Amino acid sequence: MRVIKTALPGVLIVEPEVFGDSRGFFLETFQQERYAAAGIPGGELTFIQDNHSRSSKGVLRGLHFQLKNPQGKLVSAGTGTIFDVAADVNPDSKTFGQWVGVELSAENHHQLWIPPGYAHGFCVLSDSADLHYKCTAPYNPADEGGIVWNDPDLDILWPVTMPLLSAKDAALPTLAAAPRELLP
Repeated sequence: MRVIKTALPGVLIVEPEVFGDSRGFFLETFQQERYAAAGIPGGELTFIQDNHSRSSKGVLRGLHFQLKNPQGKLVSAGTGTIFDVAADVNPDSKTFGQWVGVELSAENHHQLWIPPGYAHGFCVLSDSADLHYKCTAPYNPADEGGIVWNDPDLDILWPVTMPLLSAKDAALPTLAAAPRELLP
């Protein structure tokens, strides 16, 4: 497995080793000892929940985070292709306002490790995509926060211009409008 550091502290791109032949392929999507050696999930964190979502082409979900019980996420695409983003929305961070985006697909098998405290979002580039992610904390709707996908201060270079958004995601605040107590 190859692990690539990004511009955001702790955010890692994982390229698992894939064994393939004429019958198909095999890969380990998580192996505790090997991933821990790479810092995933790192420290006292352990994975406690696995999620699976399916979205159609043009759907954009995010940018989401949890405030009091932040989730670390190991994200991959089981089918299709997504553009996955981690954004630093913590005003006290040295990398505040920076983001990392990576294409995850069923073909490249890459994963993105997003430590707790970052905002996360993705958009679907293929006809549909199944997103799989392991989490270090349970989802709690009362603890949820977010920043609007097209925040001008983040200036994320999304590969879509007119995404399909939920009403909730469309109504998220910008970084400039979000009160400090509603940011990680």
